[in-house]
Amino acid sequence: MSIDKVSNSLQDFDKLQKKVDDFAEMLKKIEHADAKKKILWKEIYENAVLDRQNAHVLFVEAYTTMSQGTTEHAMIGSTLAKYLERMSKSNEQLLKLADIMTKSEADFSQINSDDLFNQIQG
Repeated sequence: MSIDKVSNSLQDFDKLQKKVDDFAEMLKKIEHADAKKKILWKEIYENAVLDRQNAHVLFVEAYTTMSQGTTEHAMIGSTLAKYLERMSKSNEQLLKLADIMTKSEADFSQINSDDLFNQIQG
């Protein structure tokens, strides 16, 4: 692996870590979720973005080694498809996480009519 590739990989890792740190900061602002949920959500996010990044790196590496020949395409094509599938699954995990977080927020913000009535009555 060349020095440029190592340098790019380190930069990509730093960007990924920044995304995870930003997500963790966002989680701190969510008041209704308990600490265990927040830890789990952060881990899910971190795993999904790391899986996607790793699959992307491997995809690019395989793609760049493939020349215009049909032989290389036949040999590497299925591997490329697997990397694309991994990236797609990571995206699905992120979407599912967003859905879970949205449902959690909706459950928290639901108004219980009995509680509201009791608050009004004093």
